[in-house]
Amino acid sequence: MSKNIFSILFTAILFTACNSDYVQKPRGYFKVHLPEKSYKKFEEAGYPYTFEYPVYGSIIKDSVFFESTPENPYWINIDFPEYQGRIHISYKEVGKHKFDSLVNDAYTLSYKQHTYKASSIQPEPFTTPLGVEGVYFTLKGNAATSHQFFVTDTTKHFLRGALYFAATPNEDSLAPVNRFLSQDLRHLINTLQWRN
Repeated sequence: MSKNIFSILFTAILFTACNSDYVQKPRGYFKVHLPEKSYKKFEEAGYPYTFEYPVYGSIIKDSVFFESTPENPYWINIDFPEYQGRIHISYKEVGKHKFDSLVNDAYTLSYKQHTYKASSIQPEPFTTPLGVEGVYFTLKGNAATSHQFFVTDTTKHFLRGALYFAATPNEDSLAPVNRFLSQDLRHLINTLQWRN
């Protein structure tokens, strides 16, 4: 008798379980809080450049370049600890380096290092409202960086920057923060001025 009751219950459960349609839930990501845009000026004494950067970022002097010392004291990082993001900024004097070599290095760092992961790389030449010229690189896909740039006056100053995250590159999950910080990167570029 108990075998019959078990068989009937099992069959009833089996038939009722098969009547509902399975619906896959869409993939989701954590909601990220993005603060109000606000900027302050970086105008450290002795530095050959000034610019505005977000108040939610902090400037840290870059003291290590591939486990050696940077060639000059003007290399800095802008850290965004809440987003595990960092803008690396390196500066070189055109007189100490050939201009063509600096430009080629900037293109090489944007293309050679990221071509195998990026689905596209788009260079965009620009001139800022303050007359600073350069090239902005937008990288699509799961590359380690999606935004890089260089600015120069072609005779004395050459500054290169790149936005990186301390996370596994995933274009979809990083998209909101990437868009948010890329606006700050463009603001930095548009407010950059050289000191002679």
